[in-house]
Amino acid sequence: MTLPDPEVRALIDLAAAQFPPLGTTMTDIAEVRAHFAARPRPAGPPLPVARVTDADADGVPVRVYEPDDRPDAPVILFCHGGGFVLCDLDSHDAFCRALAGATGATVVAADYRRAPEHPFPAAPEDAYTALRWTARTRPGRRIAVAGDSAGAHLATVTALLARDRGGPRLAFQALYYPMLDPTRSRPSHRENAQGYFLTADHLRWYWDAYLPDPADRVHPHAAPLAHADLAGLPPAHVVTAGLDPLRDEGIAYAEALAAAGVPVETHHYPGMFHGFLSMAGALPEGAAARETAFAVLRIALDASRA
Repeated sequence: MTLPDPEVRALIDLAAAQFPPLGTTMTDIAEVRAHFAARPRPAGPPLPVARVTDADADGVPVRVYEPDDRPDAPVILFCHGGGFVLCDLDSHDAFCRALAGATGATVVAADYRRAPEHPFPAAPEDAYTALRWTARTRPGRRIAVAGDSAGAHLATVTALLARDRGGPRLAFQALYYPMLDPTRSRPSHRENAQGYFLTADHLRWYWDAYLPDPADRVHPHAAPLAHADLAGLPPAHVVTAGLDPLRDEGIAYAEALAAAGVPVETHHYPGMFHGFLSMAGALPEGAAARETAFAVLRIALDASRA
């Protein structure tokens, strides 16, 4: 097992110290959200984007990032992480700005309903509603879905819904350390259960909030890795981190996509941890990995123009 470099170890410890003890001494959702609301905002001006607007996507709040005025610019529907419970448009604003700037695509960030107030299937239905709105309001554009962690889960399920409900047609799916397996039974869940920011306690609490009905845990839209037919999905890019509890399910999903005949590109970072792409400002390896991930997405969208 690869151990983190001292600089990475220090960043993991700092991130963990600022994160509440979810699933152990802190379980009340109101208390958890109050904790995050009290955290200081990032210093400095946001990365400039030509136009950023909030909109209503048929009942789903979205934030639209337009890096330029190209009428044929591709579009990325982005779903944020947070275990289906946490985070929002503001928490991932910097990431979406960087994504829009690096890819030249319009980014539509979906503010889907969150658990425990709104358990499965509220989140994927909201993501699919936002996708349909995106396609309707930007006809003829090439569209990709993307997300990190639980947001990557929603991106995979949105791709399944688009396939099974007659569209919209997707050009690509970008999945950054996807959270796909409610059983939490793979070796990386044991190897990385504690000490690398995202913990086994966090994941148990997230899944319990999102899937309170045990019957839902075998639904293909709740557990796509184990229960979904993956044939006919758009090409994919999967990013995984060696120190992430979700490492093995991301790797397994890439393998399952390939076995189903879906073109898939993977990038694995053995010394990295969950969420590292969002820490590019403090982590050179994260900055380089994010540049690579966004380049893969940009090239895929450009190639799909033909």
